Amino acid sequence: MDEIDSKKAVGNVELELVKESRKPGDLVVGLDIGTTKICCVVGEVCEDGIDIIGIGTAPSVGLKKGVVVNIESTVKSIRKAVTDAEKSAQCDLHTVYVGIAGNHIKGFNSPGIVAINGREIKESDVEDVIVAARTVKISENQQIIHVLPQEYMVDDHTGIQNPIGMTGVRLVTNVHIVTADMGAVHNLYTCCDKAGLEVADMVLESIASAHATLSTDEMELGVALLDIGGGTTDLAVCCDGTIRHTCEIGLGGHNLTNDLSVGLRTPLQDAERLKEDFGCAISSVVKPNHVVDVPTVGDREPRKVTQKVLVDIIQARMVEILEMINQDLINCGLKNKINGGVVITGGTALLANLADLAEQIFDLPVRVGYPAQIGGKVNEVNTPRCTTGVGLVMYGRQHQLDNRYSESSMVGRMKDWLRKIM
Repeated sequence: MDEIDSKKAVGNVELELVKESRKPGDLVVGLDIGTTKICCVVGEVCEDGIDIIGIGTAPSVGLKKGVVVNIESTVKSIRKAVTDAEKSAQCDLHTVYVGIAGNHIKGFNSPGIVAINGREIKESDVEDVIVAARTVKISENQQIIHVLPQEYMVDDHTGIQNPIGMTGVRLVTNVHIVTADMGAVHNLYTCCDKAGLEVADMVLESIASAHATLSTDEMELGVALLDIGGGTTDLAVCCDGTIRHTCEIGLGGHNLTNDLSVGLRTPLQDAERLKEDFGCAISSVVKPNHVVDVPTVGDREPRKVTQKVLVDIIQARMVEILEMINQDLINCGLKNKINGGVVITGGTALLANLADLAEQIFDLPVRVGYPAQIGGKVNEVNTPRCTTGVGLVMYGRQHQLDNRYSESSMVGRMKDWLRKIM
C-alpha cells in the first residue's frame, strides 16, 4: 500500500471512529428548504448550548415562493446539501428539523379556558387548556403546525408564564396558532422521505430565525423579526418573551432580481449578479454618474446603465415589501409594542443600506440579524443567509429539552393524516 492509499485508509478509519463516537441524540440537524437555496446545518449538543459542526448548501431547484412545485428537482437539491453537510460534519444524517414558509401559512391568536375548582393546577390542566385553545375551526385544506402559548391567567391574575402549582377556580390561556396548507406540508414531507430523511418536526421559518438572532431582552421588550428570503418575506413579532403575531408575504429577494431582469432587459442570472455587485436599497446614496455594464440577450454588446437606474428599480420593490410589513404591524395592533425595534435577516438583509431604508419606513431602530449564541464552525454560518438553518438547530435542541407538547409534533400528525388517506 503506497503512502497516499495509507493516508486514505487512516482517514476512513478516523471518520468511522468519529461516526461511532457520536450518539444519535447528540446531533441536531436543521434543513432550510428555501426558494433559492437549500441549507443543511448540523449542530452538536454541548453543555453550553450548540456547536455547529457541519454545513452544506445547494441551489434550490423545484420551489416557487416557498412551495414545492417539482418534487424530483427538490429531492436532488436536498440530497446535495445533505451530502455536503455529512462530509463537513463527518457523520451520517437521518433526522432533520425542516423549515416551512409561504403565503399559504396563516397565523392567529386563540383563547382557551378550563375549570380548576379551587384546587392546585397540574401539568395535565395546562395541557387541557392548550387543547381547548387549539380547538378552533380552520379551513379544510389547512392543518395546525404550531400552538404557541403566550401567557396564562389564573382567575384575575394575568401575565403568568407557568401556572403549575398555583390554586384557582379557572385557568385561561392565549395561544398563537400557525396553520399551513396540507398539500404543501405533504410535499415537503415527501421530498425529505425520498431523500432518505426522517422529519422530526416542521417549523415556521420566521420562528426558527427568531431562535438564532433575537436576544432575551429584545423578546421581552418587544421586537419584530423580518426574514426576507428569496421567495417570501416572513414576519414574527415577539413581546413579553413569546410570539404574538406571524405573517407571510409572497415577495422576496427573487422579486428584486426579476424586476432588474425585466427593467434592464437582461437574463436572470446576470440580474442576480448585478444586484449583488451594485445593488443598494437607497438610490440617493449612489453616485449618479457611475455606469455599469448590463449584459443583453444574444450576442449583442452590453449596454451602459447608471447604477442609480439599477438601484431605483430595487428601491421601489423594497419599499413595497417594507410598507406591506409596516401596515401589517399597524393592523395587528402591535406597532406601538415593538420597543426593541426591528431585526432583518435572510439573504436579502445583505443588501446595502437596507437597514437605513427600513428605519425610514418603520420609524424604529433596525439592525441586521446574524446567527448568535452558537459555537463550533461559527465563521461558516456567520451570515444572514444561514439564520434559518441555525435557528432550526437551536429550535430542535430546545424541542428535545422540553418535549412537553410532544402531542402536537408534526410527524405524529403527518403519520395520522397519511394513514387516513392511504
